[in-house]
Amino acid sequence: MGFESRIQKTYRDSLNLPLKPSSRYAVFSDCHRGTGKANDNFLQDEYLYLAALRYYFQRGFAYIELGDGDELWENRSMKSIKKNHKQSYEMLSMFYMQKRFYGVYGNHDIVKKYPKFPKKYFNSFYCDKVLCDKPLCPDVQFYPGIILHDTLKGHEIFMTHGHQADILNSTLWPLARFMVRYIWRPLEYLGVHDPTSAAKNNTKKKKTEKILADWAIKNNYIMITGHTHHPMAGSKGSPYCNTGSCVHPAGITAIEIERRNITLVKWSVSTKRNMNLFASREILGNTMPVDSFF
Repeated sequence: MGFESRIQKTYRDSLNLPLKPSSRYAVFSDCHRGTGKANDNFLQDEYLYLAALRYYFQRGFAYIELGDGDELWENRSMKSIKKNHKQSYEMLSMFYMQKRFYGVYGNHDIVKKYPKFPKKYFNSFYCDKVLCDKPLCPDVQFYPGIILHDTLKGHEIFMTHGHQADILNSTLWPLARFMVRYIWRPLEYLGVHDPTSAAKNNTKKKKTEKILADWAIKNNYIMITGHTHHPMAGSKGSPYCNTGSCVHPAGITAIEIERRNITLVKWSVSTKRNMNLFASREILGNTMPVDSFF
């Protein structure tokens, strides 16, 4: 099966949601929540992530996690991940309980596509505030993709993780996971980057993004992915956008969809005049109305 067939299958199996003038969606990808050890890249940005999610929760956004939310290639234990990121899972629970959480699986958390996995690990979490288990996302389902149907003009926004562009990270994912877990992870401590990763290999990154962008243009869809960790806003004639990631030293990026506009934003730590630190939201590029992509 080639990449076009893999992407088309993802499209057919996607969850369908409405895109109304009143719709608000915050799209994040590639959190790679880990076990709290040295290789847990999410640790450095978790407080920014929590600040961003509180911002979107208070403003009525739905939260879409576009794959690789949990790092399940380098780590075997989902229990350890939940234990070390309780506040993040509490935020996910808050969105879910208000029917404002939608999950997509990526290559690093592809096991979420099997119903037994979320049933086992996403039913509850231990809350430090009340010192007992609380519901997390009971009966949650993770999807290969999400399609937003524009109720005004009939446009579609197709969102998926983006690993479908590469056979090693999709069809051959058990092999890729083995290589990451037992070969590249130990070498990473020595400064050797994983050549199979679209996020760490620039040649592979550009190839992946070209495949996805060409598919979006050919099929006349606005396409939003993650996977390469490279934030992209899209433009007229190029309807491909990328959320970036939540594991960059300079901050985290996300895509907001509000009032039929698509905005790429960055959250970072800034300083006020009185030297107090705060979480700053910055718009990257131009806000693009859905109609302007076509």
